[in-house]
Amino acid sequence: MAENKYKHLINRDLSWLKFNERVLEEAEDHSNPLFERLNFMAIYHSNLSEFLMVRVGSLHDRLLLKKDEIDPRSGMTTLEQLRAINRKIRELTPRKNRALIEILRELENYHIFYKAGVHLTKYEERFLERYFERNVLPLLSPHILDKHHPFPFLQNNTVYIAVLLKSKDGKTQLGIIPASGYFERLLLLPSKYIKFTLIEDLIYRFASRVFPRHRVEARSIFSITRNADIDADEAFFDYDMSYRDIMEIIVKKRKKLEPVRLDICRSQSEEITKRLMKNLNLTQDEVFFNEMPTVLSFVSDLKDLLTDEKYRSLFYPPLVSQPSGQVDLNKKLIPQIQKRDVLLSYPYQDMKTFVRLLEEAAMNPSVMSIKITLYRVARNSKVIDALIRAAENGKEVITVVELRARFDEENNIDWSKRLQEAGASLIYGIEDYKVHSKLLLITMKKRDGALGFITQVGTGNYNENTAKLYTDLSLITADEDIAINAQDVFKNLCMGSLVENSDILMVSPLTLKQSVLRYIDQEILMAKSGAPAQLTFKINSLNDTDIIKKLIAASDAGVKIRMIIRGICCLNVETTGKTRNIDISSIVGRYLEHSRIYLFGPKERQKVYISSADFMSRNTERRVEVAIPVLDPDLKREINDLIDIQLKDNVKARHQVGKGVYRKLPVPKGAPRIDSQVELFKRAYREAGNPLPEWLQEKNF
Repeated sequence: MAENKYKHLINRDLSWLKFNERVLEEAEDHSNPLFERLNFMAIYHSNLSEFLMVRVGSLHDRLLLKKDEIDPRSGMTTLEQLRAINRKIRELTPRKNRALIEILRELENYHIFYKAGVHLTKYEERFLERYFERNVLPLLSPHILDKHHPFPFLQNNTVYIAVLLKSKDGKTQLGIIPASGYFERLLLLPSKYIKFTLIEDLIYRFASRVFPRHRVEARSIFSITRNADIDADEAFFDYDMSYRDIMEIIVKKRKKLEPVRLDICRSQSEEITKRLMKNLNLTQDEVFFNEMPTVLSFVSDLKDLLTDEKYRSLFYPPLVSQPSGQVDLNKKLIPQIQKRDVLLSYPYQDMKTFVRLLEEAAMNPSVMSIKITLYRVARNSKVIDALIRAAENGKEVITVVELRARFDEENNIDWSKRLQEAGASLIYGIEDYKVHSKLLLITMKKRDGALGFITQVGTGNYNENTAKLYTDLSLITADEDIAINAQDVFKNLCMGSLVENSDILMVSPLTLKQSVLRYIDQEILMAKSGAPAQLTFKINSLNDTDIIKKLIAASDAGVKIRMIIRGICCLNVETTGKTRNIDISSIVGRYLEHSRIYLFGPKERQKVYISSADFMSRNTERRVEVAIPVLDPDLKREINDLIDIQLKDNVKARHQVGKGVYRKLPVPKGAPRIDSQVELFKRAYREAGNPLPEWLQEKNF
C-alpha cells in the first residue's frame, strides 16, 4: 500500500491555531501572575485578529479565484480549510470566555472590578446615567437602516451596539451605534477601588435614550474583522506613482476590504444577528458568540492604572536587560569590535550597545558610509535618529526601507520621509520580494588609507521596544570577508537584483535554502557512514516542503534532529517510522521567542549560523533574508549553551507528540524546574557582573 503523502505534513493555518492555543494555555495557567494571564488573553485575541485579517482574508480571496486549489500540505480544498479553521476557533472560543471570566473575577480579590452593567449600586447607576447624558450621548452618531439610510461602513476591530427598534406603526428596523469616537473606551467609576466599565457597556445600557422615538426590542454588542490581505504588486504597479505613494493608498484601501468574521457579545436577539449577517454577507460559520468584551485593547489601559506597589504581585517580577559583558561601554565600541566579534542577546542584554554603535559611527570622522535594511522600527526610534545624524554629518547613508512590513506601513512611511529630508538615500526593496533581512554595513577609512568594515546581522528588527519583549540575537563583526559579502547584498539591492552567489553569508531567495539543504545532505552522508550526525534548529515557523522532506530523509538516515519551533510547524513527527529521530518543542513564555539559529553537525565540527529567516517558503523563496556564520569559538559555545538551556526547559516548553498536538512533559520528582528565559536572564546578570534580584536566587521561582 502506498504511503499517505500527507502523513508527515500539517496544514499551515491549523498549525498556527495550535500555536495560538498555546498562548491561550498561558492565560489559563494559574502559575502565571493574574494580570499576565489577562495580558496573554489580549495577545491571544490580537494574534487571532491578525490571523483572520491576513490568512483567512487570503483564503476568502482564493475561494473566489481558485476555489478548487488543493493545499499541498493537507490535501484540503480552500473551502475545507476555511471550515476547519472556523471549527477550531469555535472550539477555542468557550475556553477563551471561561478564562476571561475567571481572570476578571479573581481581579476582584485585588479590588479591581469590571462593572459590565449588573450589580451596580444606586450611586453608580446615577453616575453612569449622568456621564452618559453629558459626555457620551451628545457625541454619538447612530444609524437607523431604511431605504434612505443604507448600512453604514463599519471599521475593523471597532465596537458597535446593534439595536432592534420598533416604531409606532409596528415596523422593526435595525439601529447601529458606534462605540468609539471622542471618548475613552475605559471608564472609571468614582471609588476608592478600581471600578471600571467599557464605553460599549454604557451605550448598551442606555441605548433606548439614543432612539427616543422607538422602542428598543433587543440589543447586542458586536465587532467585525475585515480582510486585510491586499497585494501592492498586483494592485498598483501599472500606475505611474512612487512606491511610497502606492503604500499610502494601500493602507487606506485595506481598511475597506470585506468582513471575514462577526463577534457578538450579550446578544438579546437572533434577529439582530441575522440582519447583521445579511448586510455583512457572512455565513453562520463566520459568527462567534462571546460572553465578555469582543475587543480586548482596553487591557493595556487597565494596566496603566496598576502602578501602585500593592498590585506588584499581579505581574511578573521585574527583570532588567543587562549591558553586554563583551564590551566596555566606557570606551569606544568600534575599536573593540575590530579586535573581537560581539554577540548581543535580547532582551537579556540591552539594545543600547547596538544604538551606541550607530551613534558612534554617525559622529566618527573616519566612517564613510552606513548601509542598513529596515523592516520595523520603534515609533520614536533612536536608530532612525542616529541615521539622520549620520546623513546630516555628510556620511553616505543608504537605507533599504521595506514599506510592505504588514501593519507597520504607516510608521515606515513617516520615518522614511524624515530620512529622505535629512539626506539619506532610500531604496524601497525589490519588486516581488520583501526585504526582511536585518543587515548593517559600516564602511570606514583606516589611518593607512585602507578600508575597514563593521558588519552586523540580526535575527530581529532594529526596534528598541520589541528588543525588550522578543528574544533575538545580533552578531557584530569586523571580518572583511563577511563585509565583502554584505557589500554584495547592498549592491544588488541598489540595482534591484538578487544575490546569486555568496560564499560566506546565506542570502535568500537564491542561496539560503540551497545552502541549508546542502548542509543537511552532508549530515545524511555522515550518518550513513556511521559517524555522529546532528542538526539543531531554533526557528519561529516551518512550512517549506523542500526542507521538511529533507529533514524527514535525514531522520530516516539516522541524523538526530532537535528543533525548537515557536509557532507554525507543518511537520508531524512520530516516535516510529521515518521521523523517529526528530524532536520538536515549542516555548511560549514571558518573552516572544524570535531568534533563528541553525546548527549543522555535532559540536566538535559544527557550523553555527544566526539568521532573519524562518524555514517558511515565503522566507526562503520570496524574501531577501541573510544568515551569518558565527566563527568565534567562544560565541559558538555561547549559542550552544543557549540552545542547551532551551532544550532543558520543562516549565514553558511543550513537545509535539504527534498529529500536531503539543503537551508539557511532566517534571520528574525532585528535578529542578527550568524556565529557559529566566535561566538566560540569570546568565546575563552574571556576565554583566551584577547581583541577581532576590527572587531569581530562589530555586523554584
